[in-house]
Parts: sequence; C-alpha cells; structure tokens
Amino acid sequence: MLIVSDDQGFDVAAFGATEFVTPNLDRMAVEGIRGTSFYMTASVCTPARSGLITGRYPQRNGVYEMIRNDMVNYRHRYSALEYAMSPEMTLGLDPRETTFGDVLKTAGYTNAVIGKWDMGQAKRFLPLQRGFDYFYGHGNNGIDYYTHERYGVHSMFRNNERTKADQGMYATDLFRREADRFIRDNRDNPFFLYLAFNAPHGASNLEKDSFQVPKHYLEKYYPGKDHSGRRVKYAGMVSAMDEAIGEVFETLRQLELDRNTFVLFIADNGRGGSRINGARLRGSKGSGFEGGLRVPLIAWWPGVIPVGQTTDEFLTALEILPTFMAISGAFPRNVHLDGFNMLPVLQGKEQSSRQEMYWHWPDGYQAARVGQYKWVSYWPRSNPDNLPPTEELFDLSVDLGEQRNVAEERPEILAMMRARFARWTAEMEAAEPRGPFRNY
Repeated sequence: MLIVSDDQGFDVAAFGATEFVTPNLDRMAVEGIRGTSFYMTASVCTPARSGLITGRYPQRNGVYEMIRNDMVNYRHRYSALEYAMSPEMTLGLDPRETTFGDVLKTAGYTNAVIGKWDMGQAKRFLPLQRGFDYFYGHGNNGIDYYTHERYGVHSMFRNNERTKADQGMYATDLFRREADRFIRDNRDNPFFLYLAFNAPHGASNLEKDSFQVPKHYLEKYYPGKDHSGRRVKYAGMVSAMDEAIGEVFETLRQLELDRNTFVLFIADNGRGGSRINGARLRGSKGSGFEGGLRVPLIAWWPGVIPVGQTTDEFLTALEILPTFMAISGAFPRNVHLDGFNMLPVLQGKEQSSRQEMYWHWPDGYQAARVGQYKWVSYWPRSNPDNLPPTEELFDLSVDLGEQRNVAEERPEILAMMRARFARWTAEMEAAEPRGPFRNY
C-alpha cells in the first residue's frame, strides 16, 4: 500500500512539526522507519507523480510539466465543450509507459487507485487502462472537497465514468471509505492500493476559501483555537487525513493483514505556498530547494521493517517501483527504470546506492544533488529582461537549510555539478520521446 499526501511537505508531528496533530502517522513512524533524506522527482504534483508511478525520471516518461489548463483561474466556470477541449482533458501519461499497476498485475495483484490520479482524464489515460482494477477519485490536479468540481466541472470518477453519487461529502472521508471497502473485498487476494489523498492541497474551487475541512475535525484536534484562520484550517485538513489513515490501518489489523502488508507514506512535494514548513527547509512547492523536493518517508511492515528507526540514507521516489517489483517477484521486460530496490536499505542491511539525483522544471529551476552537494539554478518568476539564472551551491552535510552559497569557494564542485547535469540532460534528450510534452 502506497499512501501519498498532497502539498504537505514535512508537516507531520513525527518529523518535528509539533503544532500538527497527527497521531496515526506518528504511530506509523514509531512502529516503522522514518526516512529523512527522501526526494520526489519534481516539486509540483504532476511530474512528481509521473516519476513515482513509472519509476522513471519525468524527462524520460514525458510528463515533466503540470497537466493543467493554461490560465489557472479556479473562479472561472468552464462549459462542457470548453473543458473537453482543454489540456486537462486532452493530455496524459503516454500509453506506452509502464505503471506500477501494469507491473503488479503480472504478479497476480488486484490493484486500485483511490484519490488523486493526475495522469490524465481521457479514458485512455485513466487507471483501468493502466493496470488497475478499480478507480475512485479525480483524474485532474485538484477539486473542491465537497462539490468534487474543478472549474465548475464535476470531476469525481468511479472506474471510467464520472459520478455525482457522493456529491456533498468530504473527499478525505470518501477516500477513507473506499480504501476500507477495497481492502475488505480483497482480504484473500494479493492487492496493491495506491491511496493518494488530495489533502491538504488547497481546493480548486469557485469559492475564495481554498482550505476546506469539516468543523468537527477542528473541534476535535484544535479545540480552543480560532477556527476561522487559514493556518488552522490547513492543520485540520492534515489531521482529518491522518484520522483516515489511522482507520485504514485499523482495518488491516482487524483483518490480520498487518504483518503481510508493506505500507509506505510519502508527500508528493513540499508544502504549498507560505504554509508552515515543519522541517524548516528553504523553499516550498515549485522550487528547486530542499523545501520543495525533500519529503517525509515512513515505511511500515511489522516483522520486516525495523521498529522506531530513522534513516538519513539518500533515497528517492524512483526507488519505489523497483522495491515493489522485488517484493512481488514481478520483473517487466524492456523497461528502463531509474531506481533500485530500497527494501534492504530500509531494513538497515545495506547503504543506499543512490549517489545522484537531477531535477528540471522548465522555466523554473534546474537542480542536482551529488553526494553531499546540492546545486540549484533558477530564474526569477518575472524575467522581462531575460536575465541569466541564479546559481547556488550548498553542502547539505553542514547546511541542510541551504543558507550558505559555497559556489565561489568550491569552483571545482560547481564545475562538476554543471557537467553532471549536462550529461544527464543529454541522456534524457536521447531517450525515446514520450508525450505529452515531447514531440513524437
């Protein structure tokens, strides 16, 4: 089971963000292992998830940019025809790509996606055509938590069809309900559940208030606080998701599946905007700094994963699919993966073989980590004079907050990072072109 939160970053009490009430994730961390040097393949939703789902760099699988409409104005109501012709309906993960649903299907697993898919909404892009047996959630980047609409277009799916059956119910509660049903229905079968909450991502709604949470969660977890503020509403969204995760774990225990189920929890990228940063890292969603790319990892498997441990080994989302392959015994042919089986690392039996990682978000940033060094090259948000990018170099072993630029002090390291990034870029450009953004 892979549990993914949306725009959360390190806002979990178990990782130092003590103003958040997350007892179930905290328990998962105590009963498993925390990873503190885990990276996603991008600092925004869609390319982060494309790397996760395929085990391949976004630049290799073709989804290295957001799949969203060009003018992001959630107050605009689309007509059905207007939305049908928009990028959100016409773009998606290249059908030639192999997903972890495709892989685990070959090993006899029953697979489900519950929550945020974000790999396209046209039928050919939906999970049932990508190796999954069941889908309940939204195919686009974000929805209103109650109406389940985006730009006024209803966006909740059950399998290949849009559904309004649960309209008015809180999305986090619905995803918990569906996860519970799927686990109970498949208790006697090998199963894979990709439980991708849209929380605590802001609602993509027609209203001004994007932080949506039922009042009873605020009263339960944050009594005595002013519940009208955005920060406490955001915290309430985190705690509501945490409660849902706890109920899913309780289902595993009730069915005596806990010792036979490998569970991972990660966030899809760093915190959104100016929200609280539990790890006090520089940057946030959309940046090439640690606050955008580094996310919490919790691994849980009673009897297999050590209890109450923390690892600072260098790991990434590219390692998840190879790990699932090793556990399931499924090894697809002719698929170039960019990661490795990290289970021995999580068990404390081996050190990570990951030595380098690269990122590129067009017109935003380029970044690389090689060993202890991190290189970031970024452009200003508004660049009418076409100024060159700003380059910074950090030694993460002594400066995790990326506050001291050592580019001038270590020109040889800077040159090495530039050369490594150029080599990686050439490798990605030489790979077979995949859509939707590359020409093929």
